Amino acid sequence: MITWMQRHKKYLIITIWISTIAFVGAGFVGWGQYSYGDKAGSIAKVGQIEISRGELQKSYSNLYNQYNQIFQGNFDEEKAKTFGLQKQALQQLLDQSLILNLASSYDLQISDQELLAEIKTQEYFFDKGVFDKEIYKQVLSKNNLSMKDYESDVKRQLLIQKTLKLLPIQTNENEAAVLDILLNIADKINYQVLNDEQIVVDSSDKLLKPFWESMQQNFMSEVSYELEYIKQKTDTNSYDDATINAYYEENKTHFKGSDAKILPLEKAKEAVIVELSAKDAKELALRTYIAYKKEKLTGEEKIFTDKVSASHNPYNDETLAKLSEASLVAPFLKPILIGNEYFIFKLTKVNPATSKTYEEAKAEVLPLYVKEQKKSSLLELAKKSVNTFNGKTAAFITINDAAKLTNLTQTNADAFLKQLFMQQQKRGFISLEDGKVVLFNILEQKLLDNTNTNQDDTVLKMKTAMFNEGLLKNLRNKYKTEIFIEGL
Repeated sequence: MITWMQRHKKYLIITIWISTIAFVGAGFVGWGQYSYGDKAGSIAKVGQIEISRGELQKSYSNLYNQYNQIFQGNFDEEKAKTFGLQKQALQQLLDQSLILNLASSYDLQISDQELLAEIKTQEYFFDKGVFDKEIYKQVLSKNNLSMKDYESDVKRQLLIQKTLKLLPIQTNENEAAVLDILLNIADKINYQVLNDEQIVVDSSDKLLKPFWESMQQNFMSEVSYELEYIKQKTDTNSYDDATINAYYEENKTHFKGSDAKILPLEKAKEAVIVELSAKDAKELALRTYIAYKKEKLTGEEKIFTDKVSASHNPYNDETLAKLSEASLVAPFLKPILIGNEYFIFKLTKVNPATSKTYEEAKAEVLPLYVKEQKKSSLLELAKKSVNTFNGKTAAFITINDAAKLTNLTQTNADAFLKQLFMQQQKRGFISLEDGKVVLFNILEQKLLDNTNTNQDDTVLKMKTAMFNEGLLKNLRNKYKTEIFIEGL
């Protein structure tokens, strides 16, 4: 029985950890962009779909925020690099673009009615349980999102969903039964965990430099942007009662108390003045922006200069994203509110990424080289030890028994078991994400009597994930992918 199971269970296991396609989110998190020879601001093109730097920034931000929630606020840029978030963000956009090309080939579109219906379901635009257009405008404005950009993102998401719904996935009773059997296969194993803590690596220049030469295109300087800008403060102004009353009457839904009821003018007056001042400051900033573009400044404005990059950005992430989308043909950015000042930026020069010298890149290359050499040495040790080791025995564990592997973390134990139940050989070893290697020897195997009759949803999710992977693989062969960015 054990021999048959070991030979055939790879056909029973389905990779339940495959991710489905994620959609674009909002927000900005800064990161270095290694750009070269891009086409009109695009960082990639899939079929007829171009991907902008701004879309890449938003995709990265969406992923970053998801990981930050998982890590309960303890996620940072170093962890993001470890998880390869930049590559993940780009891959999400490439996958989405493949689906959008497919949608285009079937002439699929999202109507204004479908868009409105979706937006009306989003609770952060609700007032007393109902969609409120004024709140919709306010929420987007406070998050520095235009209605056009937000609705374009929603349409994109809906179009991907509509396309995938044309390809329904179905399940049958046999599949659920197979999954139930799979989850009740139990192995009695002997296992040993190897780590690289005792491995010493020679990292002299003689060995390190050839390693750098083989991948020097991955070590690029940052793209930087030289710019000019004008600052304009948002001071609180004085207004007569008639102006205050008129503005309040036109915009009274902006001024609500903690009970969500509209405040009377006497209680809202201070907030009305603040909002009026902000409105006037924005209008003045827009007039300055137009004068700047038309070279019709009064001469009283002070023009500052600066150089901005991902590692030197004293403004905000929106500024960096907008600069990355600008060009010397269209160098002016509309006013951006930073703190209590509006900034009107003009791009004057783009310094593209260039390959770093060995000395410049050495600090980045060294940990990669050490990690690779330790991994190689650890695998050699595993190969030499796999047939003779004698480790710790765990009695009849299933794919869900990670807690029983006490000398592995929960994450590593989960990863090990998922790979263990895909193995065909009785003895072997499995490499984990953090560099550890686990030797295993399956001593005995049996089928438990537990039965779970509610496997249909799980089967559907697994089949959907597998189908999406197959679909994307097919579409990659159909639509040409061009990437105009280095370092990813």
